[in-house]
Amino acid sequence: MDFKKYVTDKLKELTGLDEQVISSSLETPPDEKMGDLAFPCFVLAKVMRKAPPIIASELAQKFENDEIIDKAQAAGGYLNFFFNRAKYASELISAINRAPEAWGKSDIGEGKTVLVEYSSPNIAKPFHIGHLFSTAVGNSLARIYKHLGYNVQSLNHLGDWGTQFGKLICAYKRWGDKEVIEKDPINELLKIYVKFHEEAADNPSLEDEAREYFKRLEDGDEETTSLWSYFREVSLKEFQRVYDMLGVKFDSYNGEAFYSDKMDEVVDILRKKGLLVESEGAQVVDLSDKNMPPCIILKSDGATIYATRDIAAALYRHRTYNFDKNIYVVGNPQALHFKQIFEVMRRADWEWSEGCTHVGFGLVKLPGKNMSTRHGDVVFLEDVLNESIEKTREIIEKNSPDMEDKDEKAKKIGIGAILYTFLKNSRDKDIIFSWDSMLDFEGESAPYCQYGYARGKSILRRAADIDYSDADMSKAVSDDEYTLIKQLNSFSSAVLDAADKNEPFYINRYVTGLTKAFNKFYNTCPIMKSDVDLETKKARLALVDAVCRVIKTALYLLGIETVESM
Repeated sequence: MDFKKYVTDKLKELTGLDEQVISSSLETPPDEKMGDLAFPCFVLAKVMRKAPPIIASELAQKFENDEIIDKAQAAGGYLNFFFNRAKYASELISAINRAPEAWGKSDIGEGKTVLVEYSSPNIAKPFHIGHLFSTAVGNSLARIYKHLGYNVQSLNHLGDWGTQFGKLICAYKRWGDKEVIEKDPINELLKIYVKFHEEAADNPSLEDEAREYFKRLEDGDEETTSLWSYFREVSLKEFQRVYDMLGVKFDSYNGEAFYSDKMDEVVDILRKKGLLVESEGAQVVDLSDKNMPPCIILKSDGATIYATRDIAAALYRHRTYNFDKNIYVVGNPQALHFKQIFEVMRRADWEWSEGCTHVGFGLVKLPGKNMSTRHGDVVFLEDVLNESIEKTREIIEKNSPDMEDKDEKAKKIGIGAILYTFLKNSRDKDIIFSWDSMLDFEGESAPYCQYGYARGKSILRRAADIDYSDADMSKAVSDDEYTLIKQLNSFSSAVLDAADKNEPFYINRYVTGLTKAFNKFYNTCPIMKSDVDLETKKARLALVDAVCRVIKTALYLLGIETVESM
């Protein structure tokens, strides 16, 4: 039952106010002692020609002897509602039990398609720690939108085209050893790529040679195309190992190269619409009226650039998927680029471009580390994940030496700790990498939430012989129990907020709050003690079961796995 809807309908009946006005006016009081919902009666003052406190008092009397509202209380100009706790608890726990994996789901996305582009590493370059921000946010958003009923397509727009491949081919032809590369593809390709830049500093003619190789690649030369395909193949194989560790899957790996033959049409469309103007030999779209630099479509030598490719990609996606939303999870430094291409698409009269959204994020800060692959100073993501797993293994070994399945649990907890860190704040904030805070089992961290889940599952295993399916929830309505129950009910709002703002941290914050409320309940409401009567045990076990289900679902939406025991 929707208790807010019940209050809304009742107030509509009593006041004649519009349902939307009432619903949007209802508030959650800042203090639970003030009730579950509050309605400000000021909106009725002019209509009823009475002071708000008088209106609140008169309306309160209309809710006497109500089965759903235990008490309606006037407080100044507000009317505070206290739900029937037993009814509320019973309705909620039953609803969660009916849809254990689907709690918090919605049908708002039914029949709609959302594209989420994320991760997008560069071929033949390291999958570094900076890529995790995009991967973590994008994967979480994809899961969130699926939870809301959308048809979601996860896209990995690989950086697999451009002059850097001319440089890599040049480097490979001079210093590459296929046998060595096969053993450690990314590292070895990075080495020769770095060597190219070192050598080119003293021998600028190498840059001309690299441009010639890329020209051959663009022209479809068999040898250079074969090398490019090889670099792409071995890189994807390496990337897949990291994606498997993170539990990330993509529906498409179409990268920049895929759109290389689709850009001429874009140029023609923009030219026919009169959008292209010449600027220093280049063909651009003038955006000065929007206080933006011109968007370059063709360079002075006639070559296209990544803006042209991104516009071609958007057009292809519209035709292929007919999307409602096309989300680009790309770092904040690219914000201007996306503003430019979205504006160009708008001027091309592509109405569907309104569904294109840039979801930016901050930087990853590691003391003393510079992530420029050009100079080779880079922190490999796989190394960070493995180190987190190893550190978690050490903590487990120290604190729980007899724990079963240590390796599997260390992997889930270690990787979950990193993902939580990348998602716990607004994505615009920079990430300050700290092992101590990430692997804290007591603070705001993935291990803290995972431990709360494991503690709940441990209680349920101890109570395996108790059937709580018919629990009388009126036995679990103390303040701490009721706070926990209300937390469960707010999950769907957290999911909707996360999707509405493309901010997974709403779910992160929710699951942390739920775990805190559960730990308080655990410490104040004994469950399996001998002096607890059977009916109270059943009610509290039903509550524990519901909490575990919701923690697991919430963590899943963040890309984090749970463990059954810790």
